[in-house]
Amino acid sequence: MKATCNPKQFLAARRNTGHTLRFMLAISDVSKSFGGRTLFEDVSLSIDREDRIGLVGPNGAGKSTLFALLLGNESPDSGTIAFQRGVTVGFLPQESAPAGDETVLQLATGEHAGTHTHTGSAPSLHHGEADGALVAKAKRILSGLSFRDTDFDRPAREMSGGWVMRAHLARLLVQEPDLLMLDEPTNHLDLEALIWFQQYLKDYPGGILLISHDREFLNQLVTSVLEIRQSRVLRYRGNYDEYLVQRAANEQQLLAAYKNQQREIGRLQEFADRFRAKASKASQAQAKLKQIDRMDRIEAPTNDAKEVSFSFPQPQRSGQRVIKLEGVHHAYGQNVVYSGVELEVERGERIVLVGPNGAGKSTLLKILAGVITPLEGARTLGHNAKSGYYSQYRVEMLRAERTVLEEALDTPQRVTEVGVRTLLGSFLFRGDDVFKRVSVLSGGEKSRLALVKLLLDPPNLLLMDEPTTHLDMPSIDALVGALKQFEGTLVFISHDVYFIRALAKQVIHVRGGQLRRYPDGYDYYLEKTKAESARAGLTAGVAPSNQPRATNGQVRTVDRKEQKRLEAEQRQARSRERREQQQRVKHLESEIHRLEALQVELTAELEKPETYADGRATQINRELMHTVDELRVRTAEWEAEATRLAAVAVAD
Repeated sequence: MKATCNPKQFLAARRNTGHTLRFMLAISDVSKSFGGRTLFEDVSLSIDREDRIGLVGPNGAGKSTLFALLLGNESPDSGTIAFQRGVTVGFLPQESAPAGDETVLQLATGEHAGTHTHTGSAPSLHHGEADGALVAKAKRILSGLSFRDTDFDRPAREMSGGWVMRAHLARLLVQEPDLLMLDEPTNHLDLEALIWFQQYLKDYPGGILLISHDREFLNQLVTSVLEIRQSRVLRYRGNYDEYLVQRAANEQQLLAAYKNQQREIGRLQEFADRFRAKASKASQAQAKLKQIDRMDRIEAPTNDAKEVSFSFPQPQRSGQRVIKLEGVHHAYGQNVVYSGVELEVERGERIVLVGPNGAGKSTLLKILAGVITPLEGARTLGHNAKSGYYSQYRVEMLRAERTVLEEALDTPQRVTEVGVRTLLGSFLFRGDDVFKRVSVLSGGEKSRLALVKLLLDPPNLLLMDEPTTHLDMPSIDALVGALKQFEGTLVFISHDVYFIRALAKQVIHVRGGQLRRYPDGYDYYLEKTKAESARAGLTAGVAPSNQPRATNGQVRTVDRKEQKRLEAEQRQARSRERREQQQRVKHLESEIHRLEALQVELTAELEKPETYADGRATQINRELMHTVDELRVRTAEWEAEATRLAAVAVAD
């Protein structure tokens, strides 16, 4: 039976055929092409109620198309997609779920129809039908998603798009469909709502199929990963990190099998080419060619997630002290956020701000950026320091009438079009995408273009608020790679644990108007605070360590004893970093010496006549070329690590 995947159609079809499925959803030999390109070919898989599945793959691989097939919005070119009798399906799109005249609570209870959350054959609730138990459940879920009680009776259309998406998500959780399909569900959640949502899904009574670019979310939730790659859908058991390990191992095995097969094909082809014209061997030569034709060809593995390599202009070097806040007091009406705060940031520091919602992290970042002028106190930039605030670039700095490429090329730095297009490509502006007008870009695309502009003319004090929002994993990797090259100072806020671990060298916890600095990376902070999880550590309400209030009512950030202890920890951390860096440089130097000696040895062998007489010249030459290439790579690595060691030594 060839069928689309509309659950109602499947139910009707199975009533006629009496077909019973073992699994909640079975996909058999499905193929789908789009625009002359094969997205899937002969895909078969099953999903059951206990499954927690992450769907991954590069942009354009077909993740959204697979969702469309399961929802009945697209039909497979061949094969079948069948749901078990009575299965309900709920879907949350990534963007643009609408809101009408209903209140937030009515939307969450499903009293009004007409939303984009598809629930398959789930019964629709109409206005006035929601019972008390359902309302109580909806209120609990809305509260978990950070709605206040006063929001429940507000018209949903008065809320921002992100809050409307949360209300639609609440509706799905209230209805509890058998299969929950979620497309980037964490995009519109604050950290505390995300932590609540993550825990809620762990106990969800149905199956879950989700697309997410949040590694930590996938690691905490999924038990298997579906990867769309080279027109195939491959299933891996385990969470996202375990998938990466298995995929790497599979790639090595596949590459080895591919190379072995290519060698065998080469051997057979060589025999055929050599003897096909010789009468006594012609039949054998023909047999070799037929043997090649009968082979099940192994496709060469490609690394879709390969890190994009690019370089970008570096900012002017600042003085050692980049920025200083003294006696900063700020409030919103009667809500005092900071009182008497002191903070100093030095050149080259990479600091992440963490703390509970409403603690003032974004306010602190805006004060550092000069976007907000505090009611009292001083903000002083150091010598040659120039600050740049990422959020400023999202809308205000982009010209709607320009193309993406024109906007990216508009930078005071000297750049080439090739270099700019490489950088644009790493942030998913590929091919004709660079000729799109800014006016037609989505919010996510504008954010990515803003990041490109920032990297093409970076300030030496970079202040970033949630820079990974709307980025997929390859783009996040590209941003991490760029910021690792960045030679200035970085202060940022993020809920992406992977991003934080990759970049943060220090953590500042913000709570109750006070700042507490942890002088090493994020894992050091987690160890010291004994946070329940890596994600929970971002919003943990870490208690201040006996920090007294001054008599004038100002809150002191740290007392002198505490300051000395923190400074000692910082010195120890810098000393440890210097030793580790020295070891890396020493290891690379040893490797370079070994390769140089091998290069000399191989070159000497090639100069001997007997090397050519016994047929070893080809193999030795191949080894020499490989050695030269490896030496070039190791020398470049040594230069980079030696530069970092010099920077660490200066900072120490």
